[in-house]
Amino acid sequence: MMETRSDRRQAGKAIRQETPLRSHSEWSPPADRPDPLQLLQEQDKDRLQHLLPIKYGRMVASPFAFLRGSAAVMAADLAATPSSGLEVQLCGDAHLSNFGIFATPERKLVFDINDFDETHPGPWEWDVKRLAASAVVAGRESGYDDRINRKLAQAVVETYAQSMRKLTKTNTMDIWYFHVEVESVLSVFEQSSKETQRSAEKMVSKARGKTQKQTLEQLTTMVDGKRQFKSDPPLLVPLDELLSEEQMEEISIAHVQDAWRQYLDSLSEERRVLLSRFKLRDAALRVGGVGSVGTRCTILLLEGVTKEDAIILQQKEAGPSVLEMHTQDSKHLSPAKRVVIGQRMIQAASDIFLGWHQSGLTGANYYWRQLKDMKGSLDVATLDPEGLETYLRVCALCLARAHARTGEPDTISGYIGSGKGFSRAIADFALAYADQTEIDHQALVSAIESGQITAEIGI
Repeated sequence: MMETRSDRRQAGKAIRQETPLRSHSEWSPPADRPDPLQLLQEQDKDRLQHLLPIKYGRMVASPFAFLRGSAAVMAADLAATPSSGLEVQLCGDAHLSNFGIFATPERKLVFDINDFDETHPGPWEWDVKRLAASAVVAGRESGYDDRINRKLAQAVVETYAQSMRKLTKTNTMDIWYFHVEVESVLSVFEQSSKETQRSAEKMVSKARGKTQKQTLEQLTTMVDGKRQFKSDPPLLVPLDELLSEEQMEEISIAHVQDAWRQYLDSLSEERRVLLSRFKLRDAALRVGGVGSVGTRCTILLLEGVTKEDAIILQQKEAGPSVLEMHTQDSKHLSPAKRVVIGQRMIQAASDIFLGWHQSGLTGANYYWRQLKDMKGSLDVATLDPEGLETYLRVCALCLARAHARTGEPDTISGYIGSGKGFSRAIADFALAYADQTEIDHQALVSAIESGQITAEIGI
């Protein structure tokens, strides 16, 4: 007999006997906790070594910057915390700066999760805990006391729970089609202060202005009638400046053609036809983000029939998810395919150029996407407590919708229940983990001051 929704809710409620809601409040570093800086440096081994000082220069800026760049540290810590055993496709790095605005293929602006480097199947609580912890760390950075920060963390969990309950009353296809349009986001922020409204409007305006034309003007220049990438080392370096003639020769036409063929094979037929109208004109190494600095990230200039008819694609190296060693994954996807499939599963609408390939030269895996296509994010430092809470509630709604796509919303909702026990527990955890983040950040500060780790500040 097929399980009913009521059966699944009761199954979720029953899990509380084994993993009580209150157990999620627990955080204290175990005696055998891995050294956080060693975990970060373990990730560095296969990265471009000359860029790592930029990574640590960005991470040392504040505890929140450290949290952004230390997904591996929190993944190891979360693996030691209680779990309901209910799995979804996780974002894997669901801090509040990994949400934002972007354009759908239909050119409509939506708000959603926008970073999937660490996506992986795992316990749904891990994303919720990371988002709640990031709320507290960001609140402290803005100077809010922990009475307000607790409220921010609880707002994340309460909205997640409310959204999941609503999704239990929704048909499967409706969950899949559900998305948060930018007009809905702006209407929510209309209830906030004038300053917060202006911040939200600025985010939307910024996204609408980030057209391909603007990106071309920002990153390229015309030289002898040919469009090429600007040189702005170390953040943007054309490949012909970065590599020697000998290295350029090693990247043979055959390797380039193989990479392109693999990438096209990962796309649907109509998108292959679209890309057949463009030709590769230039490539450059580009540094972005915080935690991903040092991974190989190349941007590619493709031109159509005219020099103005151009697009920029990003080819970003993908490694194992930081969650991989802490979970079981039966699919054995390549790292880049894991990112692409994970994004397609949990994002409301994905880039039409999202694909992947594996280098025949080095064996490294890369995923592809369009660069800066109508994307915008909110500067949370400009928000007052009410505005930050509003923003976090929108993030939590998107997270619940993402989890409902690949998990069991009835069972998750049954486990959380209708009371405040879970939100209080996660708020306790978030405050305790914010303390831990500050301790770990100070360890990085000390390591840089002692010369153990090299950092370049302000890049």
